[in-house]
This record gives sequence, structure tokens and C-alpha cells, in this order.
Amino acid sequence: MRVIAGIHKGRQLKPVPGHHTRPTTDKVKEAIFQVIGPFFSDGIVLDLFAGSGGLGIEALSRGMNQAIFVDKQPKAIHTIRENLKQLKLDDKAEVFRTDAFRAIKAAAKRELRFNLVLLDPPYGKVDYLELLNELVENRLLADNAIVYCEHEASEALPHEYGPFQAIKQENYGGLINITIYQVNHEGA
Repeated sequence: MRVIAGIHKGRQLKPVPGHHTRPTTDKVKEAIFQVIGPFFSDGIVLDLFAGSGGLGIEALSRGMNQAIFVDKQPKAIHTIRENLKQLKLDDKAEVFRTDAFRAIKAAAKRELRFNLVLLDPPYGKVDYLELLNELVENRLLADNAIVYCEHEASEALPHEYGPFQAIKQENYGGLINITIYQVNHEGA
């Protein structure tokens, strides 16, 4: 695992030990950031189900100026902190060990607005539409925010859903689907 582009291009990232996480492949990471970036001038990213933090770190490397990483697994939290420290990104990141829905509520209390939300939960364990609803109901999405969803190929997400409009839906290697939404609050 490595950072694909930006100020930390080529830097290695530590994976989470064990088999509880599934890192996004470099091929998929490159493809999604070509759609959602490829570079950012600023903004805040929320990396739910962060695993090693690879996607959020990629967003920071490409110009996001703040990231919040959330995962329930202690090994994942430890790995995220190690990766942030290694790249000297501690000052641009907050790391929380909690459930995704609790993290959403906590972010709402702080009145945070995210420009990019990364959703890559364990396959088959989370209702994406429920997560999307929570993001909207808690007013966590900035105007034109991008929401990235990585899911099993067998799970289809709608092209349109409330304020969410898919800007890319693709299959990678037969097993992984991605859906990238842009948020249009006017259409909600």
C-alpha cells in the first residue's frame, strides 16, 4: 500500500494487521481520485471505516487540509495513527475509535461540513442508504460534496438518491463496485 499522488506520492503505508480490513487497491484508488479530484485546493474529508487510513491520507496528500478518521477496530486506529505520524500529518487529522453512526452524530454536534466522505465499510455489514440519510439529516455535507462508496459487486446502489447523484458507478475485477455521488442540496 502506498500514496498514489500529491505531496506524499510513493510513500508506503502500513496495512492493518490481520484479516479484518480490506485495503482499497492502488488501481481503484487511482481511478476514484481521477474522478473526485484529482487534486484539492482545501477542504475536510471524513474517512468512515478508515482501516489503515489510506483513502483519507490520499485525500490529504492531494490537498485536503483536514481529515477525520473513524474506525471501530483498535488495530485499525493504531495503524492510522502510525501512518499519520510517519507522514507527519498528525496536525491535519483527528482519529476516533467509534461506530460510524456515533461519529456522524458527534460531527454534527461540532457543526462540521465535509467536502469529501469516504465510505468503505466491511462488505454486507452496513446499509449505505441509511448512512447517506444520516449524513444529510445531520447536515454534514458541504455544497457539492463528494461521497465515495465502495461495495460488493452484488450490492447495487441507486444512480440517484435524494440529493445524491452518481457521477461514476463502476465494477473493478468482478468483486468490487464503486459508486461516487455528488451532493446537490437544491434537489433535496
